[in-house]
Amino acid sequence: MRGNKYDSSPVTPRTRLERLLRERELRKSSRFSHPSAEATDVNKEAELPANDPCSAEGDHSGLPNEEELLEGVAAARAFADGCQKQDVRPTKQRLLVVANRLPVSATRRGEGLWQLEMSVGGLVSALLGLKEFDARWIGWAGVNVPDDVGRRTLTNALAQKRCIPVFLDEAMVHQYYNGYCNNILWPLFHYLGLPQEDRLATTRSFQSQFDAYKKANQMFAEVVNQHYEEGDVVWCHDYHLMFLPKCLKEYNNNMKVGWFLHTPFPSSEIHRTLPSRSELLRSVLVADLVGFHTYDYARHFVSACTRILGLEGTPEGVEDQGKLTRVAAFPIGIDSERFIRALELPQVKDHMKELKQRFAGRKVMLGVDRLDMIKGIPQKILAFEKFLEENPHWRDRVVLLQIAVPTRTDVPEYQKLTSQVHEIVGRINGRFGTLTAVPIHHLDRSLDFHALCALYAVTDVALVTSLRDGMNLVSYEFVACQASKKGVLILSEFAGAAQSLGAGAILVNPWNITEVASSISYALDMPADEREKRHQHNFKHVTTHTSQEWAATFVSNLDQLLLQLRSYRISYQKKKKKEFFPFCGPLLMRSELNDTIVEAQLRTRQGFNSTLTESVDALGRNGQLKEIELKLHPYIKEPLKKLCDDPKTTIVVLSGSDRTILDDNFNEYNMWLAAENGIFLRPTMGEWMTTMPENLYMDWVESVKHVFEYFTERTPRSHFELRETSLVWNYKYSDVEFGRIQARDMLQHLWTGPISNASVDVVQGSRSVEVRAVGVTKGAAIDRILGEIVRYKGMKSPIDYVLCVGDFLTKDEDVYTFFEPELPSESPPAARGMLASLVRASVPKIPASKSVSKSSRLKKQRSMSTLEKRAISHGNEIVLQPIKQDRKSMREGSSVLDLKGDNYFSCAVGRKRSNARYLLGSADDVVTLLKELVQCPPSS
Repeated sequence: MRGNKYDSSPVTPRTRLERLLRERELRKSSRFSHPSAEATDVNKEAELPANDPCSAEGDHSGLPNEEELLEGVAAARAFADGCQKQDVRPTKQRLLVVANRLPVSATRRGEGLWQLEMSVGGLVSALLGLKEFDARWIGWAGVNVPDDVGRRTLTNALAQKRCIPVFLDEAMVHQYYNGYCNNILWPLFHYLGLPQEDRLATTRSFQSQFDAYKKANQMFAEVVNQHYEEGDVVWCHDYHLMFLPKCLKEYNNNMKVGWFLHTPFPSSEIHRTLPSRSELLRSVLVADLVGFHTYDYARHFVSACTRILGLEGTPEGVEDQGKLTRVAAFPIGIDSERFIRALELPQVKDHMKELKQRFAGRKVMLGVDRLDMIKGIPQKILAFEKFLEENPHWRDRVVLLQIAVPTRTDVPEYQKLTSQVHEIVGRINGRFGTLTAVPIHHLDRSLDFHALCALYAVTDVALVTSLRDGMNLVSYEFVACQASKKGVLILSEFAGAAQSLGAGAILVNPWNITEVASSISYALDMPADEREKRHQHNFKHVTTHTSQEWAATFVSNLDQLLLQLRSYRISYQKKKKKEFFPFCGPLLMRSELNDTIVEAQLRTRQGFNSTLTESVDALGRNGQLKEIELKLHPYIKEPLKKLCDDPKTTIVVLSGSDRTILDDNFNEYNMWLAAENGIFLRPTMGEWMTTMPENLYMDWVESVKHVFEYFTERTPRSHFELRETSLVWNYKYSDVEFGRIQARDMLQHLWTGPISNASVDVVQGSRSVEVRAVGVTKGAAIDRILGEIVRYKGMKSPIDYVLCVGDFLTKDEDVYTFFEPELPSESPPAARGMLASLVRASVPKIPASKSVSKSSRLKKQRSMSTLEKRAISHGNEIVLQPIKQDRKSMREGSSVLDLKGDNYFSCAVGRKRSNARYLLGSADDVVTLLKELVQCPPSS
């Protein structure tokens, strides 16, 4: 049956997910048909000022000038005006972006004269992507304007830049911004805790600071309400404005309000120490959509609402008396094209040439951070010192360039940090430096955009060792500038970017100095092909998940919420149907296995993924790369080769992987390969054959692929494989809870949409979702595989020994039960005996087991074979058809088995519940098992 396709029908999408998928496709197509203005001319970058500062407040470092910053906003207005005149395109979505600071700061130059300059920060640069929307910016201009004339003239000047000011006096800024925001919320959200020094004074001033915080948020709400028009979307940003959603909803309950946090959100145990914890949480929950950089932060927020407020957390968000606030993760990005285009500018190329000459013959390591406690600069430098201690041969061949942008220089804690960093740098340079060179170049200042891009481009290893970071866009900028160098990124696991760039980066714990030093050594010695693979993973993510896509995704999700009911009760089953397995097998006793194999006449074994492959660690350096590119376990090659050379042993590797992976790993062995769950089969000395049924419809593939692409983009570190007969989405390296929620959302959408009328099976693994054609299982294929092996080898003796080892999905565990000799067959005994006599020669009797196997409790899951049915219909007259190479009807293999209970060993790898008789802990245990089997004496 044909499956539904997204582009085959103009039917209006029925669910929120279908609408989001449709919008995603429309955004992609619009980029091709209407390229953005920023990509029209590379030479426009030459207009950037040379003194463009590096970031001093956010994670982002390379920022645009004022003209480029507001280019998108001005373009939006021009576009909207053009639409009114020409009536060619519809009016853009109006978006009110509310943040603590405007994207420009103002300086008074006289009566009625104002100079507008760029404001710095990661949020500002990320929101450059709002060119698709008719955006207005609302925020504090960074200047105290007490007089009415000054406020009026500044408002008029900012209006030309599509900016709307909020005026705060000095006392308010001191209590609200310097006090509650920077002294209370910021340290708490970065796990630094509430202020410890001067506790009594802090406690006395806390309430006044919180009152100022609420008052400031109310002032922002008043300005928003003055400029709000029906249908506008209001997007509030960061911890400065946690009280704002409540204020806005009090003005207009129908207002669409979203709130996004750019810092981490701490665990509930940290957040509960905040005196105003409940009031802030309830204020944020008034918003329609609450966004975070990572699922971890979103989960912490839901947990805080559950534990502190006693509300019910759901997979969609937080429910309070029938009102659902949707909580989701939206990883921010950068304008990657801007950095890529900048590398072609003459001034950037000149900078690169100068840097290459300056550091010729030395590897360049780079750190770009604010001089802040959370950035882990001392830990980074101490790790570099340990690296130099342990690797003397690198001392004159590597240099660390550390850009530390000063911030909050009037705060004693920051002054102390500056002195500490300077002391460590001086000690290391004095210890390992020479008269002509020093290992560390430390700069207490920012760099202009061109110099920063050039520095990124010539860097071999970037070090990001944040102790706690919301996202850290420096890592994104580095990747965007590494098209030719393909340097290595060492990234702290405590930075939000680790969940997005973890596949290609080397993740480290910045508190573990030894681990960071070891990672530096590993990065400097990394082979070129591995650097290439890591870079491609990260480069694809950075160029796909841009700031434009981030903003569009958030606003699209916020828009879709209006199509749902505002108040409803969520009903869901809390009790899930349990899966019962027949038994949990014991650990395999290898002595018992060795005794039986000596007497066996013919043996066969199976299994590859997670069975013959090297074990991987999700947090290791190469975990995800090894998972995507499966490689044979290095210690299994020798025993496997000896087993394959045994004439009485037939090795069958039955895998869900595609043919290319099996070819790459097993071409040198004498064995049989069965790819894609047995659909494709070949001896390693022969050609691939297909067992695919002729009536197998694959029209559903394209529509399922769209869904898998959508969820891969939304789930950091997930990936999907497009095979010839199936599609597999894997989220093994994603956050466990977030991956499960995404998988559940995917399954719900698949069954109600693309495959509702398709003849497919959906198989859910422990951390994967696979869509395959009906009947494509390992158990269904093994019958035909064995029949073909018997025909190909001209076997005269039946198979009397089977070792079946694997890490199969539950649906594929019928492989284990297929071989069970003690289970009743569904076919008549006479037919089985007759079929067995066709291939059975004189076989020595093997004594039956005295003990009753636990497998006797199993029921035979194999249906009657084709040959058995023919035997019943035609008596003794059986005609065997030759195999066709392209499309064949394979001979059933159940009749070639002559197993006794003691001669069948089924082993599940790494699973506690299985239909297998025995358990093996990991692939390492499989290696040990095969080595012992090789040492068994040959049978007589």
